[in-house]
Amino acid sequence: MSSRPRMYHELAEWFHLITAPEDYAEEAAYYLTLMRNIIGRSPASLLELGSGGGNNASHYKAHIPDVVLSDRSEEMLALSRTINSELEHIQGDMRTLRLARRFEAVFVHDACSYLTTEQDIRQLAATAFEHCLPGGVAVFCPDHTAENLVYETDHGGHDGVGRALRYLEWTTPGPPDTYEFAVDYAYVLHEDGHEPRVVLDRHVNGAVPRHTWLSALTDAGFHPAAVPLVHSEVPEGYSEVFTGRRPV
Repeated sequence: MSSRPRMYHELAEWFHLITAPEDYAEEAAYYLTLMRNIIGRSPASLLELGSGGGNNASHYKAHIPDVVLSDRSEEMLALSRTINSELEHIQGDMRTLRLARRFEAVFVHDACSYLTTEQDIRQLAATAFEHCLPGGVAVFCPDHTAENLVYETDHGGHDGVGRALRYLEWTTPGPPDTYEFAVDYAYVLHEDGHEPRVVLDRHVNGAVPRHTWLSALTDAGFHPAAVPLVHSEVPEGYSEVFTGRRPV
């Protein structure tokens, strides 16, 4: 996680035109249902690690009384505050954050895709366990594991007020004998009163094997599981979500 993707820093103000909060309703509902199924009800408190622009939180916060959002990027936290102003935001790294508080749920969306080594995964598992109440649940949602990684292209973007963004996304292999792969973005930015501009941005992601995830969660103290991600835009059986139940 040593890279500094432009998406989360100098382009953070454009982030909601790359991926819009309203597009996350179905996904946030799935994660909340998953938590409910594991602990028997909606969690009363939740810590999200790597919360980014607050897109998921903008949906699930209506069902959870106490929500804390944390991210490494101050720019992304500032963006999240524009749609989640009532929530507490804390700057920190998901591998090392220690708040001296515990929550009924710890949630890590696709920010954990930036973890590229087994040590990273084990540090995240330890952070989640440290912040999870006995009987609580942790949910981890990497974009890929070693078992389902494919190299492909994608595109998207949204229109805003006085500006618009479109992007091309291209996934390619990383260095041999690592779990790394590269995701290159080309953004085309249109803004009233300015010439269109193109910005390039490289992200280094990790596709860590599922057995490493499960082993790390077990060693941290969780009862782990891998469950299918159910979403209308994800092919059945394509992707998994990892869960950890902290014993009572």
